[in-house]
Amino acid sequence: MTLRDLIAGEFIDVVEWLEDSPDAMVWRFSRPLNEIKNGAQLIVRPGQVAVFVDQGTVADVFMPGRHELVTRNLPVLSRLRGWKYTFQSPFKADVVFVSSRQFPSHKWGTKTPVMLNARELGPVRLRAYGTFIVRVNNAKTFVTELVGSNSGFAIEQIADQVRDMIVARFAEQLGEDSIPILELASRYTELGDLVAKRLGTDLTPLGLELTRLVVESIALPDEVAATLDQRTRIELIGDVGAYAALQAADAVRDAARNQGTGGAGAAVGVGMAMAGQLANAGARALNPTAATPAVGGPPSVPGPPPIPQGTGFFIAVDGKPQGPFDDAALRARVADKSLTAGTLVWRQGMAQWAAAGTVPEVAALI
Repeated sequence: MTLRDLIAGEFIDVVEWLEDSPDAMVWRFSRPLNEIKNGAQLIVRPGQVAVFVDQGTVADVFMPGRHELVTRNLPVLSRLRGWKYTFQSPFKADVVFVSSRQFPSHKWGTKTPVMLNARELGPVRLRAYGTFIVRVNNAKTFVTELVGSNSGFAIEQIADQVRDMIVARFAEQLGEDSIPILELASRYTELGDLVAKRLGTDLTPLGLELTRLVVESIALPDEVAATLDQRTRIELIGDVGAYAALQAADAVRDAARNQGTGGAGAAVGVGMAMAGQLANAGARALNPTAATPAVGGPPSVPGPPPIPQGTGFFIAVDGKPQGPFDDAALRARVADKSLTAGTLVWRQGMAQWAAAGTVPEVAALI
């Protein structure tokens, strides 16, 4: 400390904190030998609290406003030092300014996925992230428990600990609520409020308060999300045959875009090959009891041997194969409306399931 600083300190009688950083939570007032003149002016601005600390003990707390520092205004400090109210000499004490404003827009997120037993999907791993707002709601406790003898304290010195607490309480809340995965998006605000309330018991002993917890997103693993998207796509399409045709069309388009496959001619070949494979897959989906056919050959007859009266047809009812049926049985299905021109049918020798109206033998019966 220079002589100039010492002399300047003797004439300064205003104790105040001009905040110069948005992240600063605490600033300790510094004077030569920590000496404050009796009668000095203490200015506590809105969003601040001034804490007087004497030899490690919080003596007095001043709220926003202008305060004259005389012995009658420092009853606790006077008692600790054994001063009389007529004490007029400079005195030594630490003045710690604490910001009581809110510190917004701090990020939180799960470092590792949270395991959850979802009713509709079973065990899944979830990731979540968002923002939180924290503030000091008890300056005396905050200075005693966290600041100590430090000359300053920034929000980042406590932010990591708050994030860890949020993640722990968030996982507990998800496990206890058993909210369906597909309904989580509509419960973000509720989840944030419940987790913030849980954190009260963790932060109060530190003099802190979590005023707002925002849940921005809860995400499934990429592979699970892709599976759900595929299932939704199939349900929207409905017809397995149409889905196979769509997949084949997509394959032709992708192959045509790939110059390494030899252009459109190669794309058509790839599309036809994939269409045959997908058609067989569609037939197996409708007839799960059928044996897997050899590559390039027709599917084998499932279950019992063929009916002697000609070759029987299988029909698809509610996505399941029924049959085989001879002509008489097919007429009966036509009569009871379970067999129409749009019903999928198949028999030995056909490459794939086809609409009944496109198969001459069945179309004649309809």
